[in-house]
Amino acid sequence: MNIIVAFPKLDDAKGIKNILVRNGYEVVGTCTSGAQVLSMADNLGGGIVVCGYRLPDMMYLQLKQELPADMEMLLITTQLHQEECRGTGIMCLTMPIRVFDFVNTIEMIAGNLAFRRKKRREQPKKRSEAERTIIEQAKAVLMEKHNMTENEAHRYIQKNSMDSGTNMVEYAQMVLKIMYRDR
Repeated sequence: MNIIVAFPKLDDAKGIKNILVRNGYEVVGTCTSGAQVLSMADNLGGGIVVCGYRLPDMMYLQLKQELPADMEMLLITTQLHQEECRGTGIMCLTMPIRVFDFVNTIEMIAGNLAFRRKKRREQPKKRSEAERTIIEQAKAVLMEKHNMTENEAHRYIQKNSMDSGTNMVEYAQMVLKIMYRDR
């Protein structure tokens, strides 16, 4: 899990980093400005930003709005500022933080990110119009030449693409190439 720690004072950031490292987490960076966080986050492909309420160049809410969608934020702040955080989709802990609560919150956010990542991978891949056309053409050829139903042609392409280790579009292209070669 990629974790970035950002506080205006480097010593505060290092203190939070040390807690995380002692509890088995890898911290990819400690930052003292929002610009540093954004630069680092753009190259990570997801993770958690642990930060304070105000950085020298931006407030936590502006930082959250500019972070990539696959980055979550844990705000560590005072009770007063925590009230402002309600409804923003940002997790908050009040200072002084208890290590147990902090680590459990990080674990919860990490679990949520992993769950969302898994759900995204499980969603069927969106095909372009050109890819759908190739598959439809291959099904039409199979239906015509081999007297298959549309479902049978689809299953044939799907099964053989899995068996051959190619995706459906590549296999459909191969079907078209072979069928048109035989004409």
